[in-house]
Amino acid sequence: MSTPSSLESLIEALRCLPGVGPKSAQRMAYHLMQSDRPGAKRLADALHLALGALKHCQRCNTFTENDICDRCRSSKRDPSMLCVVETPVDMNMMEQTHAYSGLYFVLMGRVSPLDGVGPRELQLEQLLARATDGQVEEVILATNFTNEGEVTAHYLTEMLKNRGLRVSRIARGVPVGGELEYVDSGTLAQAVRERKSLA
Repeated sequence: MSTPSSLESLIEALRCLPGVGPKSAQRMAYHLMQSDRPGAKRLADALHLALGALKHCQRCNTFTENDICDRCRSSKRDPSMLCVVETPVDMNMMEQTHAYSGLYFVLMGRVSPLDGVGPRELQLEQLLARATDGQVEEVILATNFTNEGEVTAHYLTEMLKNRGLRVSRIARGVPVGGELEYVDSGTLAQAVRERKSLA
């Protein structure tokens, strides 16, 4: 007996989520239809609302319901610092540190030649316009420490330094509370290379 086409469509749609394979998608679909129809309705309504209401902030490129997001409009942020991150989730993580009070630019991706994503696909003209608006003095690159994140940081460094901007990169190293015997050698080597003078 074949699966109804509408259920097959739901299973296939759920597979677009990161980390969700065929079995997980099937489990989710059956759970929603069998045990949580109100949850399925809430999910459908929330997706419909988000798709209709969300757009990109004209200044930082994150998701917002307005032309300019609340963070970019805030007078409490330091406009001389611009932190470049890959995703809105990365921006939220930076905010949770309470260690940064400047503004952001969200790339909505990273340079990844294997996936067909080059600098052009990231629309870096918007970042360049933002970074050279006359207020920004330092651009902090907070891309991930993956191969793609490193390629992205290198490309952005070259692009921004040529415009006379000060460019820095967040440091890597031993985690707070970490013990050296449990830290991998690559992380420890990077911590040694990026050591700071104390006196």
